[in-house]
Amino acid sequence: MGTPEARRGRPPTFDRAAALAAATRLFWENGYEGTSINDLTREMNIRPGSLYAAFGDKRSLFNEVVEAYGRSPAGEFIWAAMSREPTAFAAFHRILLDAAAMYTDPETPAGNLLCSAAAADTDVATYMRDLRNANVGTFETRLTTARHQGEIPATADPRKLAAYFTAVIHGMSQRARDGATAAELSDTAELAMAAWPAPSPAVPD
Repeated sequence: MGTPEARRGRPPTFDRAAALAAATRLFWENGYEGTSINDLTREMNIRPGSLYAAFGDKRSLFNEVVEAYGRSPAGEFIWAAMSREPTAFAAFHRILLDAAAMYTDPETPAGNLLCSAAAADTDVATYMRDLRNANVGTFETRLTTARHQGEIPATADPRKLAAYFTAVIHGMSQRARDGATAAELSDTAELAMAAWPAPSPAVPD
């Protein structure tokens, strides 16, 4: 006769990564307020007590979801383009084209998690706003360097350009949520790049 544990069967191993992926999809699709503890435990296939033991409360789980998203291809493509492309123009062009593809990827919910999971809760809303606004600062830094290097005119305003490209990216996220295709968003990307300020022509000697 087997042991009591063998007769009962061993409990299934808790797959933390799979549970986190399920929570990510829920928050991405439904937003912070639109996702309940019951939704989370059902999709993560765990009991409420196990959720709290593994992740803390709903807010702690959400924070972990956002941090994990930032390390994923969908969350890091902006930073990847900034570090890999040799010019600011190439970096922003790559960012917009990648956004068109990422935001309409059938393997993930549409749009960008940081835009899609907007919350009415003040603390969560501030947290998300600060993460989104971080892009503006990153863009401004790259554009300021581009101005110093002569890639854009000295008269160009890096802050205004950074705000412009941020607005385009956020708009593309919402359009994807509304059903826009990758082709439509790629067209948007090309139109947005048409606003890139050309450097002043060299003055002949």
